Amino acid sequence: MSQNIIHTAMSVRQIALHEIQATPEALFDVQPQAFNNTIRWNVGHIVYWFDFIQSLIFAQESRIPDSYAGMFNTGTKPADWSTTPPTKDELVNLLAAQLDSLSSITPGSLEEPLKAPLEMGPLRFTTAGELFNFGVSHEAMHLGTMSGMRKVLKHEKL
Repeated sequence: MSQNIIHTAMSVRQIALHEIQATPEALFDVQPQAFNNTIRWNVGHIVYWFDFIQSLIFAQESRIPDSYAGMFNTGTKPADWSTTPPTKDELVNLLAAQLDSLSSITPGSLEEPLKAPLEMGPLRFTTAGELFNFGVSHEAMHLGTMSGMRKVLKHEKL
């Protein structure tokens, strides 16, 4: 079963990369009225949380700039940014590097318990696989949000 979730994670990331690359950067910072954030924020949020989850599961050091927490963690928004956000190319390169790192995950590693359970609101994760699976679902949710944003932006331009 763990091999299936690794394969699913790779598929979701490949879809995300395709969709993000096909989105003009001019749309990255437009916040449709019905949404809390922008496409750039959603992409950065995916990068940030994947890095965070990998550091918890595999005890590896972060591979993203420290500034990403202040820009892309839960509860942040572009209106509060005090630094220049990363470019589309930078975000795409980080997403691609993270995709490459998925190939090194072994199914057995996802069966391991976390050093300490992680609680996020009503959610509680005790194994690497539980947290990894949540991360895949989380990424897919943000991918859907970005798809909705692109549709709204396209409609608003008509």
